[in-house]
Amino acid sequence: MTQTLDIDVAIIGGGTAGMAAYEQVARHTDRVVVIDAGPWGTTCARVGCMPSKLLIAAAQAAHSVTHARTFGIEVGAPKVDGKAVMARVRAERDRFVASVLKTVESWPASHRVTGRARFVDDHTLAIEGAAPGTPTRIRAARIVIATGASSVRPPDWCQALGKRLVTHEEIFDWASLPTSVAVVGAGPLGLELAQALHQLQVRVRLYDARNQVGTLSSPALQSQCREIFGQALPLTLQAADLRIDLQSGHDGDTVRVRCPGSNAPEERFDLLLAAVGRRPNVAALDLSNTRLPLDDHGVPVFDRHSMQVGSLPVFMAGDAAADQPVLHEAAAEGRIAGTSAASYPAVQKQARRTAMQVVFSAPQLAGAGQGFEALTEAGVAFEVGRVSFADQGRAQVMAVNEGALEVYGEPGTGRLLGAEMVGPAAEHIAHLLAWSVARGDTVQQMLSFPYYHPTLEEGLRTALRDLQQRLQLGHRSPTPGNAAGS
Repeated sequence: MTQTLDIDVAIIGGGTAGMAAYEQVARHTDRVVVIDAGPWGTTCARVGCMPSKLLIAAAQAAHSVTHARTFGIEVGAPKVDGKAVMARVRAERDRFVASVLKTVESWPASHRVTGRARFVDDHTLAIEGAAPGTPTRIRAARIVIATGASSVRPPDWCQALGKRLVTHEEIFDWASLPTSVAVVGAGPLGLELAQALHQLQVRVRLYDARNQVGTLSSPALQSQCREIFGQALPLTLQAADLRIDLQSGHDGDTVRVRCPGSNAPEERFDLLLAAVGRRPNVAALDLSNTRLPLDDHGVPVFDRHSMQVGSLPVFMAGDAAADQPVLHEAAAEGRIAGTSAASYPAVQKQARRTAMQVVFSAPQLAGAGQGFEALTEAGVAFEVGRVSFADQGRAQVMAVNEGALEVYGEPGTGRLLGAEMVGPAAEHIAHLLAWSVARGDTVQQMLSFPYYHPTLEEGLRTALRDLQQRLQLGHRSPTPGNAAGS
């Protein structure tokens, strides 16, 4: 029997963006529901940011022991207890998830609907798998789509490898660490996990079809990334012709990976970790039943300053929007979408925060404001200041002296436009840079701030001084090499 509920706002998805949208909507109306197929809880807490950082923290502890000799401290080789490592990862992960669930459970029960939503029309949702006594159809004046994203699983790999193919959504439930893993995809997630597993004594090789590691777009910094991470762990780039199959042997099935045309050896691994991208969870929403304009990937086209889809009372938020798939942006988009849905049709556009991204590798990667490639493709005139951490004082003291920072400034105004970095403490320096970009600080204003000695932030000052000199000289570097200050 169909039970229809008429409400003001329906939010599809109870993750970070959906929760943020709910907080905004609930301030204006009690006629709101959040629909989630379960399990409830955010990607970040359950299978994303937090459990991955728990694994990375264990890896960093092992790495510190391994390199203690650098400081004249003799210790034995670390013995990694894979079961203990993963037990802590799971226990702390569960604590983070429990905290999120506590928030969800504080909502009125009538505001929570467990089931899978699909569109019947612009205003009507059918709920599949709904519990007895709960609505099976919801008619909403406004709808927020916050369904998140899922890891891409290439169909041919799924067919060839079966359970030997994993993504990050599974690894944090491991009871112990595997002996060997092939990681395909050298983006942020693949790089972080491959390096962490390598430092935890798992045999790893990281593959990518591109000639790129991580997120940095500066040619000079990307060159450094290839060199640094090529020394830090087994790495094969330009692996476009990757051959993957399952081989049976006396010890069970193994994943065989070959890369013709490269210097990479044929290797066999326990598992293959696919980190080749994430896809918005919109395919099962039956969007063809709506008037929503869709892009080439089937994702609704929206205004990122209001999150509204066209002129319709439908709003996007979080990873489903495929805009900036990081937690703080998902939360911001949820707040914007919730505010827009609550105030519709009086939707007001909101300013977006300065872009910032951090990759928790060692050394870390970071970007703030506009990057090298974005500025170049937009035809924006800019100067580049640079510092190398190879001979930066505090970095040398801590034996983390590798990498570099580039800062980008606007000729004439001297305003800081953005920055990219591979190096120590990038997560902290990126915040300083993003705040300055957001305020519209000039390079001169940034140089007027205090810099304590000896700190890694003094490296930022060196890069700013280099940029200031170039801005004063009016020198526009004509090549990527010169742009890096080489």
